[in-house]
Amino acid sequence: MSTSEYAPPAATFTNPPPANKENVTPISSKITELSESRQELLNRMKNLKQDLQSWRSKLDDQVKVYRDELSELKKSLSEETEKLRSDFQELRTTLQQQQDDVAASLKGLSLQDSPAEAKEAEEPEVEKEERQDETPTDEDGKVAEN
Repeated sequence: MSTSEYAPPAATFTNPPPANKENVTPISSKITELSESRQELLNRMKNLKQDLQSWRSKLDDQVKVYRDELSELKKSLSEETEKLRSDFQELRTTLQQQQDDVAASLKGLSLQDSPAEAKEAEEPEVEKEERQDETPTDEDGKVAEN
């Protein structure tokens, strides 16, 4: 046997086929398109984030204005309510004082009149009412002629 028979066969390496310009051009144009599209999307996202931030800021300002207005309204309502309470208390006190004055005046008048005179003053009114009830009247409420 000869040494050439036992020699391993020579390795044959095949290099990949050289890249054709036709295959490279579409890939690079696709990469360029994708890069441009990515950049457009990033810009849109950036603009949307800015719009959102602006919207949030405006909304926060509006909420602050409304809270301030509500606080002022609450304060004003509280002041007016307190004023009304005070006015009603004053009115209640005035009415109570007037009621007490009238009661005192009536007591003073009844003390000046003797009890007998007060009783006589009440009786004629009762008799007048009884007489008026007995007086015949027509449909119009006029005293009927006899």
